[in-house]
Order: sequence, then C-alpha cells, then structure tokens
Amino acid sequence: MIRAIALSLLAAFCAPALAADPHPVVTYSKQAKFDDVRDDLKAAIESKGLVIDYHSYVNRMLERTGQDTGSTRKLYQDAQAFVFCSAKLSRKTMEADPANMSICPYSIAVYATAQDPGKVHVSYRRPWRPDGSAASKAALKEVEALLDSIAREALQLR
Repeated sequence: MIRAIALSLLAAFCAPALAADPHPVVTYSKQAKFDDVRDDLKAAIESKGLVIDYHSYVNRMLERTGQDTGSTRKLYQDAQAFVFCSAKLSRKTMEADPANMSICPYSIAVYATAQDPGKVHVSYRRPWRPDGSAASKAALKEVEALLDSIAREALQLR
C-alpha cells in the first residue's frame, strides 16, 4: 500500500517532465557547402517578410574563448545563427499568453561539425510549453510551422 502511494506521488510529480517534448530541437541535414546553406537560410527567412535582427557567429566565439575556458577542441567547421521575429505571430502568441514573450525572438542555427564538414545542419528549438491555453498552444504551433518551413527551405527539403 505504501509502495502504491509512493508510486502515485512520484508519477504526479514527474508527469510534467514526462509530458515534455522528448525532442526539443529539430535538425535537418544534407551534404552541401556551408556558405550555400547559410545564404539559403538567410534568404528563406527574408522570403517570409521577416527581418533578421542579429547574425550570431557561434563558431568564432567558441574559437576566441576556448583558451579562456580551458578547452580548445574544435567542435565546428562553422556555426552561425540568425535571430528574427514575426510581428504577427509574436503578437498572437503573446496575446494568448503574455509569458510566451520568452519564446521570442526566434533563432535558427546552421552548422557543420569539425568531424564532418561536408554535412550541413539546420536546427531550431521547438517553441513548446506544457502549460497554457488552447489559444497559446495553437499559436506556438504556428510559430513552429514557420520555423520548420524556413529550415526545410534552406536545405531545399520541401
């Protein structure tokens, strides 16, 4: 009986963690030149009428700070990210739940690893929350659909 109660309590406390998305990062890949995919990603974002707010050079930062952090292992051939937002979708998500502000701006990364520089990856974090209203969840699905379409377009996966 005590064991059953303990298992029930454990299940109740762990339910939110178990309900969490088991794949919070979506990644698509293909054999290609990094610069080509990076340029295609930029074009895919802009083709949706979106403005890139920030272009992050992740690999440069890692190489610049590696010695200071005690690790100079080369992770990427190149790694960059574009940060942008959709005024329409952002407003919709935040009207559904003001806490959705934490999901904006959106970011999509493009990278090639040092071990396999000919394979280019495009990835994004799913804009997902386990809580929230139906309107919030629906708006976040629209954001994910936008991110997914951009990532696929950048790799010409349609």
